[in-house]
Amino acid sequence: MTMPSRIPPGVREVLERHGLEAREFEPGSTPTSEMAADQLGVAVGQIAKSIVLKAKDGRFILAVCPGDVRIDNKRLKAELGCKARMATAEETEEMTGFKPGGVCPFGVSGLEILLEEGLEDYDVIYPAAGTDASGVPMTFEQLRDVTGGRVVSVCGPRLEKG
Repeated sequence: MTMPSRIPPGVREVLERHGLEAREFEPGSTPTSEMAADQLGVAVGQIAKSIVLKAKDGRFILAVCPGDVRIDNKRLKAELGCKARMATAEETEEMTGFKPGGVCPFGVSGLEILLEEGLEDYDVIYPAAGTDASGVPMTFEQLRDVTGGRVVSVCGPRLEKG
């Protein structure tokens, strides 16, 4: 290997336990869905972006969505029973141990995990492995098994490239 692994030990443990392997790149090379898709050579929708949300009732939620959609606030409110906002960078790191751009949906606790059903459209998806330069090739079923997340429909339509 050309560079030492930057994958956090807890994430590495989850990957090993489930027979998964992270792909790593130059530091800072995959912090956005578009950059990650370019680096991996896949569609932006295959990037499983993890977004921490804070509900009005104080709960923190981790929503895992395709990289080419946005969360629809009305659908999210219907799912949660109250409004929610995107967590700040500090709240995200405090709740997950990961910085925005590298939030990993497994190896976290204390958050409800929502998995957007649109991720099922792809044979392989790529959530981050705890760094802004990583992706874990896996199926939607593997993501559901590893995270214990609940499948929901909280995103709007796919964003058009323009």
